[in-house]
Amino acid sequence: MRFTKMHGLGNDYVYINGLEEDLSGLDLAELSRVLSDRHFGIGGDGIILVLPSAAADLHMRILNSDGSEAEMCGNGIRAFAKYAYERGLTAKTKLEVETGAGLIRPELTVEGGVVTRVRVDMGEPRLLRREIPMAGEPGDERVVGESIEVDGETVRVTCVSMGNPHCVLFVPSTAEAPVTTLGPRLEHHPLFPSRTNVEFVEVLGRDRLRMRVWERGAGETLACGTGATASAVAAVLNGRADRAVTIELLGGELQWEWAPDNHVFLTGPATEVFSGEVDVEHLRQA
Repeated sequence: MRFTKMHGLGNDYVYINGLEEDLSGLDLAELSRVLSDRHFGIGGDGIILVLPSAAADLHMRILNSDGSEAEMCGNGIRAFAKYAYERGLTAKTKLEVETGAGLIRPELTVEGGVVTRVRVDMGEPRLLRREIPMAGEPGDERVVGESIEVDGETVRVTCVSMGNPHCVLFVPSTAEAPVTTLGPRLEHHPLFPSRTNVEFVEVLGRDRLRMRVWERGAGETLACGTGATASAVAAVLNGRADRAVTIELLGGELQWEWAPDNHVFLTGPATEVFSGEVDVEHLRQA
């Protein structure tokens, strides 16, 4: 099985072309766990499958490093679009990609046949409690600055869905934020029936945020596109930021805007690292 290792600001995945590779008979969850292992496998935050679609140009399927499936990944789809264009799977620079979060539309900047940046229409944020999903009532209201209890500690959260759930906390300093301790406790909090991603956000100005993220199913990662989007939406809802900001992540910067039509757009790079073949022993494990 051929694969390509790619990342968006360090949020890295193993890409497999399902249009060419035979995936039948494989336990894809176990394949992701095996290949994502940074010591015994290729290493990554998960695997992304490039698949045919009846509803769009292509279909992107994401499995996290723990084998769970994610609806969307803002960094992953930029690399997905770069992969598809540079390998001739499409000649379009404006794509429609089927995902678990619906149709997502990346727009490519191409220089000399190479994709240098990708701007993604992330769709409209879903803000109602039942849309996130988050337990409790009323289900048809927003969760903005709500106090919740976590193992005897009270924290204030704002929750947003970008096709996948996000729980955003504002902190004085991301360097000192309890990402690896509070993050997993919130991910598995009973208020979130589908678990949740958790973002810790430091406001640097009305046009600049700094963020660290605990990703559902992957732990702390260097970047999260849907998380960056949800964080910026949460900052606007709390009156802390304008509708166009730069977001600093551990892996680099993303540009974000919330357009008048209620769609949010995220722009950033995508990088190919290397390609190779998976040893048959790893496939046997799956």
